[in-house]
Amino acid sequence: MNTSSSPRKSLLWLVAVGFFMQTLDATIINTALPAMAASLGESPLRMQSVVVAYALTMAMLIPASGWIADRFGTRRIFFSAILLFVLGSVLCAMSRDIGQLVAARVVQGMGGALLLPVGRLALLRTVPRVEFLSAMSFVAIPGLIGPLLGPTLGGWLVQYASWHWIFLINVPVGLAGCIATLKVMPDLRGAFQRPFDGAGYAMLAFGMVAISLSLDGVSELGLRQVGVLVLLVFGFASITAYWLHAMRRPDPLFEPSLFGIPTLSIGLLGNLFSRLGSGCMPFLVPLLLQVSLGYTPLRAGLTMLPIALAGMAMKRLTTPLIMRYGYRRVLVANTSLVGLSMASFGLMAPGQHVAFHLVQLIAFGAFNSLQFTAMNTITLKDLDESLASSGNSLLSMVQMLAMSLGVAAASAVLGGYADIFGSATPVATLHAFQATFASMGLVTLASALIFWHLPPEAHAVPPGQPEVSGQG
Repeated sequence: MNTSSSPRKSLLWLVAVGFFMQTLDATIINTALPAMAASLGESPLRMQSVVVAYALTMAMLIPASGWIADRFGTRRIFFSAILLFVLGSVLCAMSRDIGQLVAARVVQGMGGALLLPVGRLALLRTVPRVEFLSAMSFVAIPGLIGPLLGPTLGGWLVQYASWHWIFLINVPVGLAGCIATLKVMPDLRGAFQRPFDGAGYAMLAFGMVAISLSLDGVSELGLRQVGVLVLLVFGFASITAYWLHAMRRPDPLFEPSLFGIPTLSIGLLGNLFSRLGSGCMPFLVPLLLQVSLGYTPLRAGLTMLPIALAGMAMKRLTTPLIMRYGYRRVLVANTSLVGLSMASFGLMAPGQHVAFHLVQLIAFGAFNSLQFTAMNTITLKDLDESLASSGNSLLSMVQMLAMSLGVAAASAVLGGYADIFGSATPVATLHAFQATFASMGLVTLASALIFWHLPPEAHAVPPGQPEVSGQG
């Protein structure tokens, strides 16, 4: 990609700072969950609400992010998002019980709901379409510094200081991001202002919350089967009602015409179901290492490094692979490899050679990195200017919803297997983890069938050449 233009390159780095804050926070908190559970008097297997609250809040608010950015401008909203994220981080550090921590994570999620999609929207509107894949890969590399530093830094802080510092680390990064936003972020607004679809937003948000709580309720809220069933029915009914509403409204949150673009509709479904499985891995792996294998927080953090390093290395190969083999072949094959690499974690046991674990971690990190970049770019690459904001917000919503559902589903599956194998001893808990990894890996493996329906001619192209639309 041509990054010789100083303003464009500065914008890429600014958006990368936003990704850095997101990924640093996510990876630090997952490593610290057992220590946080001990401090707050909770079971480490019941801490998923801390992760779900953040992801679900983002999923709820992201549908409004495109309209807010179009109405108030990308610079103002990106700046406000960073401030809100920093405020939520401080409140997390001040929390004294699980309820306060979950509430503070909601505040963090409010900032993140605007931070992630607004930054990507700014790139969509400033980077030439033929350079978009390279731009996303460029932004993702600095963003992967978060996972690189997060597990080790989080483990070190928990082991030698306290878990509160895993949130306070966001403060200096956020303040630097605020200064850079005022200098670098363009003040982009939508060409056409339209009224906000409040009724549609309420139906969509309620549906997502109900479905997520129904899964989380199995393991965390103690809901009986009838409560889970009622929430599921209401959730799906509310989402169905939203789409019926959107088809009749002239200015819905998400244009129904978006789904007339094959690459976008298939990319969204693939994102949802593949992330439903792989999205639980940052939550499950540190728990497995500390709860069942007896790792210290620092050692668990160091063990996660190969995932981030492999992900960074794979980013350089993503564009050439898609240019040569096309999106369909790459995503079908790679999604299968992601699922198999996830299931392989079910083979982990005490006493195994470190080289075996290293191969597992590197394989998952590389395949997962390729998966994210390929899925995101195939979903967005065929959007024109009029649909860019709506499609970008829809993709971000699906990503965070999948993360929320993935962690909630994995926790429910883990809780179910814990009831079968027991959880009184580390060995019994290990069996529950092994079965959970195998189950979630199969979910991801099955989602490879979705990508088979992509247009065969959908490829990445070198800069300067016209791109095949992929809509044939």
